[in-house]
Amino acid sequence: MTRSSMAGVWDGLGGDPALLSRVSTVVRVGALEARLPVRELARTCVGVCALAAAELGARRAGLAQVPGVRVDDGAVATAFTSERHLMVDGRAPVTFAPLSRFWRTADGWVRMHANYPHHRERLLAALEVPEDGVEAALAERSALEVEEAVYAAGGLAVAVRTPDEWARHPQRDAVARRPLVARARLDAAPARVPPLLDADPLLPAAGLRVLDLSRVIAGPVATRTLALLGADVLRVDPPRLPELPDQHTDTGFGKRSTRLDLTADRRAFEELLGAADVVVTGYRPGALDRFGLSPEALAERRPGLVVAQLSAWGGYGPWGARRGFDSLVQAATGIAMVEGSPDRPGSLPAQALDHGTGHLLAAAVLRALTEQSYDGGGRVVRLALARTAEWLLNGIRAGGAGDAVYEGPGPWLAERESALGQLRYALPPVSFAGGPVDWTRPPGPWGTDPVRWAEPR
Repeated sequence: MTRSSMAGVWDGLGGDPALLSRVSTVVRVGALEARLPVRELARTCVGVCALAAAELGARRAGLAQVPGVRVDDGAVATAFTSERHLMVDGRAPVTFAPLSRFWRTADGWVRMHANYPHHRERLLAALEVPEDGVEAALAERSALEVEEAVYAAGGLAVAVRTPDEWARHPQRDAVARRPLVARARLDAAPARVPPLLDADPLLPAAGLRVLDLSRVIAGPVATRTLALLGADVLRVDPPRLPELPDQHTDTGFGKRSTRLDLTADRRAFEELLGAADVVVTGYRPGALDRFGLSPEALAERRPGLVVAQLSAWGGYGPWGARRGFDSLVQAATGIAMVEGSPDRPGSLPAQALDHGTGHLLAAAVLRALTEQSYDGGGRVVRLALARTAEWLLNGIRAGGAGDAVYEGPGPWLAERESALGQLRYALPPVSFAGGPVDWTRPPGPWGTDPVRWAEPR
């Protein structure tokens, strides 16, 4: 492992550098092969997450030493491609809709995203063509023209840029000036992280309540990780916004899921918030502010809260309020051109910006809880896919020779029954001595759980 990469990220999380000696790695040649150091990014993100979990577990359980952490490239590579390994009753999910791909334009390429029905409708409305007319319509327009027209209509498309073109973009300048993980204190509320009464297995987040207001991959990966570590995670979605069932299945392990109208059912939400320890948000920056869900407004009503915010482009700069997904960030920042050929853009071997940022988000929450256990105070942590992309392009370095060979995902896949059917799924990559090896519950049907925490405390 590139120790300097993990050391830099761990330092950015406020971690004690002496704890890095507790981390060991199994480097596997062939895992997440790419031109960019994707394997190192993935290993580092999982490593700091596991170390943050072990640190919090030791703190809450009163252990004399932080448990040893083991990061295996095989487990990491399998988990970072979890959506590809998921099987539901033997059926493989569809990961991208037909319109969600690269398209040629008059002067280059665009990457479009239309997995959700409302995004597909807005994209077609912006182009003013039916689906079978998209190719011809794009061939007559410039990539930048398509980008602006689709975004103006509320759809999702970006021009494919080279790294040099992105380096001259004002959004890149805004992103590059921010830390990989932004952290701040919200208030001076007293510490309330309780000690663990039972540490077998060691569940660092046991007894803590996480309100999950995130969608797609990165945010749900973070909360899926917190659920693995013992947290009571309740995902809350608006009743009229559709969800992709297989996507929810893949990221729903360990969690419960409900639907709630934040306008009509305000009292129910405030009751959830009044007992929450962590709130994770992953909507477009500012979209939740009108509901009183900015970090400051949340902390005012629930002092001592840890708020974790995730966005695509960073919540600042000219693109700060734009929607985005991993594939679009890869295209805009130059990653697609680095990983492609002269004839066609390419992509990373995994949605590594999503999975990597999700694990970093979980790590930031865990470190905030550890800090809070010493001196109290609410915290806010902020991450962005575009900032993770900047790190991949310019910050992290490839490691050396491997210890073994990645021969496929088999050892890191499991099966279990669920209300959704027989599931095959990727096991969690976060591993430390005495910690959990799997989630305690499989995912259930989306949005069908009661609007309440699992158990009183």
